[in-house]
Amino acid sequence: MSGKKNTAAMILAAGQGTRMKSALPKVLHQVAGRPMLWYAATLARKVATQTVAIVVGHGSEQVQAYLEQEKADFEPFEVVIQEKQLGTGHAVRQAYPVCTRNDANQADQFLILNGDTPLLTQGTLASLVDYHQSEKAGLTILTTVIPESHGYGRVVRGQSGEIRRVVEHQDASAEERGISEINVGTYVVDASFLGKALSQLRPQNAQGEFYITDIIEMAVQQGLKVAGWVTNDYLETTGINTREHLAIAEKEMRRRICQRLMLSGVTMLDPERVIVDDGVEVGRDTSLYPGVMLEGRTVIGTNCIIHGNSRLNNCLVGNNVLIQDSCVLLDAQIEEGAVIGPFAHLRPGSVIHRKGKVGNFVELKQTEVGEGSKVNHLSYLGDTVIGRNVNVGAGTITCNYDGFRKARTQIEDNVFIGSDVQLIAPVTIGEGALIAAGTTVTKNVPPNALGISRVAQINKEGTAAKRREILSSSSAAHTQAKQHDDPEPSSLGSNLQQKKDPV
Repeated sequence: MSGKKNTAAMILAAGQGTRMKSALPKVLHQVAGRPMLWYAATLARKVATQTVAIVVGHGSEQVQAYLEQEKADFEPFEVVIQEKQLGTGHAVRQAYPVCTRNDANQADQFLILNGDTPLLTQGTLASLVDYHQSEKAGLTILTTVIPESHGYGRVVRGQSGEIRRVVEHQDASAEERGISEINVGTYVVDASFLGKALSQLRPQNAQGEFYITDIIEMAVQQGLKVAGWVTNDYLETTGINTREHLAIAEKEMRRRICQRLMLSGVTMLDPERVIVDDGVEVGRDTSLYPGVMLEGRTVIGTNCIIHGNSRLNNCLVGNNVLIQDSCVLLDAQIEEGAVIGPFAHLRPGSVIHRKGKVGNFVELKQTEVGEGSKVNHLSYLGDTVIGRNVNVGAGTITCNYDGFRKARTQIEDNVFIGSDVQLIAPVTIGEGALIAAGTTVTKNVPPNALGISRVAQINKEGTAAKRREILSSSSAAHTQAKQHDDPEPSSLGSNLQQKKDPV
């Protein structure tokens, strides 16, 4: 983009989106982990040099709450509320005063785009603005040619190819509906023309709405040049009006993300079966197996391996980490060289330090596993801090909840915990201590001590044989009684036949 002219932007995001069949405002529906409005707002902020005005209407409170939450991504911007949704022209009318009230640094031109076209790229918008300036046009519209144009506004051109007008599908004649070039709904308009044109808009259409497309005919009548920048990628221009459109955009956005990661040095055995949210970072030489899902603001280091069907949400993963099959990691931190899984569940607040290991069917919550420590099998640890070089045996549980409050368990360095141990929090296991298998720990264990709590084993000679003899006799008696109560099938049939015969 040449940058010679000051550009303000307007994002039209007030529509209800009735075909989405949802209580959620349309522009807050997510594509690759982000609301579609995020894509429009960040894109406008990159291209515009002046004010970005976001027009909201249906569900305005929800939309404004989201914008406030994520404002760091696209500041500065201003929200304009369209109380009644009376069409795109009416929405631009509401935004125009906001974009022109800065008398000290007025915009030379306006970029107008929709909040429901998340696949638009910065390159396309920059080319649109450049083309507008190079053609010295009063108005430039973004268009594309699609195989199926039903429902879209058609671009009507004159005999020499000049744009004459845009007609909406419901207002188009049969001949006009045969046109395959459609209006994307993205415009660049000179400031000297837009204000006057907006004041002249009238709802002269089947919908009784103010169409921004009507300013095209106004520009033609005033002798201004109307240019059209045609993008070859019609998928990029997809507007989201239905859940089907949402799925199309989702698939394309994730394809782009995977392509970008592979170009940066990430290996994917089957990229069509890897799901990565926008905003996720993955280091080079990391391998992602089929079925992997990386969500939110997850960051993966270099040279990691994440096996199939594992899901990571808002996780921080260091270098050289191995995550085995079918793991779920939520808001967890995994340091360099750690091994996770298979079938491990790390809930929020879990931290696995260098070369730690969390193995088969282990669940952690608010738990820190120290460097080189291992929790290998069938354990639940909650609200626990584990030191360095600790071994936690199979079936170990930290009992962190007494029905009223949560309590913490502290396991210091070099502790060995045997299998099937219950640690009743709050409790501390001192450095170097040994906890015998089957122990229920209810009080602190000093450093280097053996903790054991189980009754003495008693062996009763011959008891097993006597038990088998009793059970065998009981089973035989039961079988004889059953045979006596139930007549043989042939005898039963004979009795039934006798009852049927006449006397």
